Amino acid sequence: MIYQRSSGILLHPTSLPGPDGIGDLGPEAYRWVDFLHASGTQLWQILPLGPTGYGDSPYQCFSAFAGNPFLVSPILLLESGLLKSSDLRQRPEFPESFVDFGPVILWKNHLLDRAYENYQETKPTDISARFKQFQIDNANWLEDYGLFMAIKEIQGGHPWSDWDKALKFRDQVILEKMRSKLADVIDKVKFSQFLFDEQWQNLKNYAHSKGISIIGDMPFVIAMDSADTWANPQLFLMDNTLTPTMVAGVPPDYFSATGQLWGNPLYNWEVHANQQYEWWASRLGKVLSMVDLVRLDHFRGFAAAWHVPFGSETAIHGEWISSPGVELFSALKARLPRLPIIAEDLGVITPDVEALRDGFGFPGMKILQFGFSGDPEDSFLPHHYPVNCFAYTGSHDNDTARGWFDHASPREQRFCLDYLGTDEVDVPRGMIREVWRSVANYAVAPMQDFLGLGTEARMNLPGSASGNWTWRIPQKALNDGLKDEIYALNFLYSRLPEDEKRKNQQRFQSETSGTVKPH
Repeated sequence: MIYQRSSGILLHPTSLPGPDGIGDLGPEAYRWVDFLHASGTQLWQILPLGPTGYGDSPYQCFSAFAGNPFLVSPILLLESGLLKSSDLRQRPEFPESFVDFGPVILWKNHLLDRAYENYQETKPTDISARFKQFQIDNANWLEDYGLFMAIKEIQGGHPWSDWDKALKFRDQVILEKMRSKLADVIDKVKFSQFLFDEQWQNLKNYAHSKGISIIGDMPFVIAMDSADTWANPQLFLMDNTLTPTMVAGVPPDYFSATGQLWGNPLYNWEVHANQQYEWWASRLGKVLSMVDLVRLDHFRGFAAAWHVPFGSETAIHGEWISSPGVELFSALKARLPRLPIIAEDLGVITPDVEALRDGFGFPGMKILQFGFSGDPEDSFLPHHYPVNCFAYTGSHDNDTARGWFDHASPREQRFCLDYLGTDEVDVPRGMIREVWRSVANYAVAPMQDFLGLGTEARMNLPGSASGNWTWRIPQKALNDGLKDEIYALNFLYSRLPEDEKRKNQQRFQSETSGTVKPH
């Protein structure tokens, strides 16, 4: 955990520019890291990196351990010799401002197939050795995932709950036949994971060389249609037909009269406890091998989760049932070398959630957008922030600062303008300034807020099944003007890295008069 004052920007890799219809781990990602470094920013926050399933959501993934193969950079594959120039000649014309997932998935799968075919033709010794080691190091999840995705392909993409009985219930004789029949497909799935892992680890190492730490994200729940639920149904609340008995959601609140029905299966905590939380240790350990800090989405679920009977049409008729959060995190603390966790403690937070968070010293989250109700005592206003927290203008689930203000009530708008001491035009910048100058150790804003973008740039609208996760940053946005603006903010509010602070102090000391501009 970084304990000094620092700042960060929220931008998922899919939102980066690039020629292949979706941001990836190629040159533009390295350019992004360079931008963060030059602006004096120390934290890069992303969303979950898993292989997206229903609705293209990074919070509904086919695996809690695997990476998203659509983030693999074709340009880097070309440089490594795994793709040829001819493989890229038929690149479709993709929109630059958003991700059109359908064509992107077809194109990326085509390129991954070509990379695997090229690898099989040449079998470069160095790549083969690294691929072999990757399979050894990740066997605990990779074997099941490879088989799951291979069967899913021949099942027309249908969820495993709709598969033939023998496949659904993992008949071992049938599975062995599948492993033999689908060996090449399984190997291709594993190879795509290897490519993702190599490209991500190289990018992460580059970020570290520039003094950038990466904040990852781990959802509380697992997608029903995932390798995890298929391979380990005993870890979840399911009956003997492998149908969930209880599913996750949140109860009715100010934002929704019927609550939110997520539909994800909930955990059989008794089984997890009997296994000394081995699955959780493996899961969190995998995430922490990829990022430096991890935001635990829906942290309150580790104290108690809203259990809704399977088949319910809404989340109204649910029940809060306790989760063994203390026992879980105690076990994880004993098994893992570090627990750099951020608690997503938003929504209705009860004393047991606060006790769990504070008992382990996890920083919580504050969202400035939530603070403009008109009550000066609102805990989301910066003058109430604790030091040990992550302060945000908004998150991926919120509208942009500009969009929020434009749709806020007149009362909220008036209070916001009074609090920020600014006009309507400068609201996004004003919100960023308030978060940056707060006492919170960590200040973060989505990239959309630095660009002053409106609702059209919103990343996700909770409860909506389509149109999310598509925003991409304009190619020309990462310019020197924006870089200098962010650097100035980090300078003014003492959020620069220590080496930059020393440089500026030395400059001040060398000046005899006049105003010294940072950087």
